[in-house]
Amino acid sequence: MRRKTKQKSKSGESPPGRLRIVAGKWRGRALRVADVTGLRPTSERVRETLFNWLAPVIEGARCLDLYAGTGALGIEALSRGAASVEFVENSRLAADTLRQSLQALGATDASVHHADAIAFLRSGCAAPFNMVFLDPPFDTGRYEELCRLLEDKGWLAKGAKIYLEQGSEQQFPDLPDGWELLKKKIAGNVRYSLISTT
Repeated sequence: MRRKTKQKSKSGESPPGRLRIVAGKWRGRALRVADVTGLRPTSERVRETLFNWLAPVIEGARCLDLYAGTGALGIEALSRGAASVEFVENSRLAADTLRQSLQALGATDASVHHADAIAFLRSGCAAPFNMVFLDPPFDTGRYEELCRLLEDKGWLAKGAKIYLEQGSEQQFPDLPDGWELLKKKIAGNVRYSLISTT
């Protein structure tokens, strides 16, 4: 749900309360952000770097956006050619606002689940995902549990990519066997990583 300190406005960044799509078919579109304490989009700077990393594999990918919050990551993925995105968000207001954003964009290959991410993952998966965006509140301390559920409950296609966002001072989690850290960067108080699975 991205429960972190709200980002200060910078040149080229979205104004407070708005989400700007960086690239793709909806480039430049601005969407409303729900008025939920601590909720904010992953910054444009981080999204731009992340999707440069994902450029070779985003087209046609089936994506899961856990702790979706504003939906910034999943919407950016759809804009850049992902086949579909499932959004999971625990705040009803944020989930409802995300549904409105998707409707405004005419996004037909997306669905929003108002649910707790841990409970959602424990339910198991019928069709695995090529890409998972994992950006829980920094104070959850449940990164290893989330990764283990993704691995054990059948959520991941072969060679799936995991995006992991943490506070820059947090310890990097122990990953399941066979997972490989591909990329890692720090932007301000955020450390973000790209991981590949077997």
